[in-house]
Amino acid sequence: METMKEVVITKPRAYEVREVPIPEIENDYDVLVRMKAAGVCGSDGHLFHGSNPCSTYPRIPGHENVGVIAKVGSKVTKVKVGDHVAVDLIITCGKCYQCGIGRENVCENVKVRGSGTDGGFREFFTAPEDDVYIVPEEIPFKDAVLVEPFAIGAHCTARGRLVPDDVVFILGAGTIGSIILQTCKNMGCTVICCDIDESSLARAARYGADLCVHSSKEDTVRKVREFTDGKGATIAFDAACFPGSLASLFADGLVRNAGRIVSLGFSTAFEPISQAMLDQRELDLIGSRMSCYQFKPVIEKLARGEFNLDGLVTTFIEFSEIDRMFHYLNNPEPEVKKMVVLFDE
Repeated sequence: METMKEVVITKPRAYEVREVPIPEIENDYDVLVRMKAAGVCGSDGHLFHGSNPCSTYPRIPGHENVGVIAKVGSKVTKVKVGDHVAVDLIITCGKCYQCGIGRENVCENVKVRGSGTDGGFREFFTAPEDDVYIVPEEIPFKDAVLVEPFAIGAHCTARGRLVPDDVVFILGAGTIGSIILQTCKNMGCTVICCDIDESSLARAARYGADLCVHSSKEDTVRKVREFTDGKGATIAFDAACFPGSLASLFADGLVRNAGRIVSLGFSTAFEPISQAMLDQRELDLIGSRMSCYQFKPVIEKLARGEFNLDGLVTTFIEFSEIDRMFHYLNNPEPEVKKMVVLFDE
């Protein structure tokens, strides 16, 4: 029996590398994916540290997954052996109210690869053909692994009803913040990025940010009001997602009346947001989770070269050296902003 290696987080701050049989296709509509690259998301770190409220143990992490179709079930028609694919992170029932209204990312029975069910930090895994999307072979795996993060950017901006005339404020210029920035600029918006890390802000400037604010050195609200002729942003995204970050977006003058605030985080800490803070300006507070129907359009945009991927991934790690990834999760370094695991040939 052929075997493969998989990484299992057995409990918070504990993991094992196991050798197990390569899974067999048990459903006629399933495919076997041979992994080529897996992105490391902040939520993978939260899983490892025991701070992801959506996770259970033991668990194979990894939801930013790309690979090659190794085998197909007898009734598979959408892909073939050898196709390069990105794998959607959500598994849904297709029957509930949410699935029926096109909100399958919050299906009442949703399972998320790498969180509520096993993910891609293993050499092979099976998935339904409907969960994989063909990626053109001219897109390298090290770039294709960014399909899922860019799908998040596409989804949260769609949730925020983004239009080209928007003046966007993004709190946090890390990976997701940078992707939201590029998604907004792709639509023609004016974008303000805010962070405390100078290298992240410098990168945001390279990606086209119209204004960068160093919030530990500058008065953020004052800078935004000066830039917007005293009006404030029309929409703000919380891409920092720390306790207190959401409430900070309600600061008077940051977002103008009738504006929107989009939250992307999973912090369970309570924040001081009053009815008056929301209702006096009639703001819209919008939740955004993962993505929904965005893989295909994102892949098409990547194929057309519409996004600047240079510098988004800072650290590549071979799967055979997975200990390095856990080292960085335990010992964060400023230059390690986004890790990607590359699987051995």
